[in-house]
Amino acid sequence: MREERTMAVRRRLAALAVVAVLASGLTGCGGGEAPATPSAGASTSSAPATTATPTGPAKPTDRSPHGVLLSAQLAMQTARRAKVSYRLGADAGSGPLFWAPKTALQIKRSTPGDAEQLIVVDTVGYQGGDAATAAKNGGKHWERFTVQPDPDGHKEVPYAGLIDLLNPVEALAAANADGMEPSFVGEEKYEDSTVEHYRVTTTAEKYAAAQSQLTQARRDGLRAALAPGGSVSLTLDLWLNDKDQLVRLQRTGTGDSGRADDSVVYSDPAGALLSAQAPAETDTVDTGVRTVSPLAR
Repeated sequence: MREERTMAVRRRLAALAVVAVLASGLTGCGGGEAPATPSAGASTSSAPATTATPTGPAKPTDRSPHGVLLSAQLAMQTARRAKVSYRLGADAGSGPLFWAPKTALQIKRSTPGDAEQLIVVDTVGYQGGDAATAAKNGGKHWERFTVQPDPDGHKEVPYAGLIDLLNPVEALAAANADGMEPSFVGEEKYEDSTVEHYRVTTTAEKYAAAQSQLTQARRDGLRAALAPGGSVSLTLDLWLNDKDQLVRLQRTGTGDSGRADDSVVYSDPAGALLSAQAPAETDTVDTGVRTVSPLAR
């Protein structure tokens, strides 16, 4: 049944993509250029500033809440990257996030953590960027590490739990999962623009189950990250701009002994200057393989 539901969502997204391509052809609009793929796992950056930024697909004619959220999912798949500013419980930080074609993240924490900064480039992680890290590593400011492979032997992404909580496509996939009944809350002022506010009620289990592209181990980790203290119900509030791009996500949840309270703000989607780069090798010490909890921030 889950596979049938997943295929149904994919067919709806594919139909939206066809509509977008046809609309682009009729209006004569050109497509955007995909971001550069990381070389040797060293860095991820978008196209040079002189390259045209992807404009995204045309809006579909179905403007029901479900149709709009499907459009938003396609729009964020197309964007591939954005700057995120987040508060996940008591933890907060900001920086560029790439969710396609490779995973990359460069975060500066604004609350105390193991290190001031966190960088992930595909399956390699880096922590540090501060004096404390340099003091314990002979002057080198960064620690490089990988994580244990999954049970099938595939290389895992460090801090996958954090990345999955921030990934806008995953949030929209959960909102568009079979059986969801999104509602339109209304138009609201957000900074200098007007945004549309939508709301979906789900659970941590359904949110994680909607991520069919993830391994089972990673879905289990996401479910644990979404359900601190046993939180079982989740309310997703999503704010979209006039391009159907997600600009703000809020997750709240209640359970027997805990409460989820997360907020993520997305800016500069498909931004031409966004970049996540590995530190210089001469300033890095290799610390081998680590175990990173899906609850790590």
